Amino acid sequence: MKIRISADSTADLSQELLEKYNIPTMPLHVSLGENDYLDGVSIKPQDIYDFYSSTKKLPKTGARSAEEYKEFYQGILDEGYDAIVHFTISADMSASYANAELASHDFENVFVVDSRQLSTGIGLLVLDACDMVEAGLTAKEIADRATSRTEATKSSFIVNTLEFLYKGGRCSSLAYLGANLLQIKPCLEVKNGLIGVESKPMGRYRRCVDKYCESIKAKMTNPDPKRCFVTHTQMDDGTAEEVIATVKSWGIFDEVLETTAGCTVTTHCGANTIGILYINDGGLK
Repeated sequence: MKIRISADSTADLSQELLEKYNIPTMPLHVSLGENDYLDGVSIKPQDIYDFYSSTKKLPKTGARSAEEYKEFYQGILDEGYDAIVHFTISADMSASYANAELASHDFENVFVVDSRQLSTGIGLLVLDACDMVEAGLTAKEIADRATSRTEATKSSFIVNTLEFLYKGGRCSSLAYLGANLLQIKPCLEVKNGLIGVESKPMGRYRRCVDKYCESIKAKMTNPDPKRCFVTHTQMDDGTAEEVIATVKSWGIFDEVLETTAGCTVTTHCGANTIGILYINDGGLK
């Protein structure tokens, strides 16, 4: 059976990884003012920085419709595939899962997984599903096993400034002012399908990044050694390289994959946002 693994663009997988694993993506909508674009296709993160710099406004992101998902699935099946396992951003963050799942009802061989994650938290599950295809599992087995790993997938980021979160209405003006005064660099973490503040280290950003790395390593009680991601937005010189070197020095993971976050994370968090993402279940046997 020929099974295709696909994902929404919010999985933030690099072009290299998409090509290596032959993963088609469904780009979400990103609106800059009156103009609508497709994430990673007709708009890149730099366009968001440029738009914000000139207007002080953030773009709006939106899910694709059920009809668009139907066309997406049909296009894959028309290529000769027998089944599809598709991954979306957490259903509690977007209508993507609801629309993708609704569209799947028109097919007997399309399985939709609510990742309960964002960014390369989704990407980890997607690449693991590709490994399962190689291992010979059925599409339903892949979807079921992926779903069983969603809560063990650990997605978090440290943010240099609350400016984009404030402008996007995701923190109050009082919290924004206090964070600036105290030099708070919040750590955001996905729990139960939603993203919230996990900790609030204070001080210089690079020092807070070091603390973030230490806290992540301490939480790795049973990491899957196959791979992890270091995912970031536009960074100051050397910061991403330092984090990658730190994670590699732990000697835990076979692969430490670097990716640049797409338009969704960029819109919410802005520049100098970086995260270490991994699965904490020891790896499925």
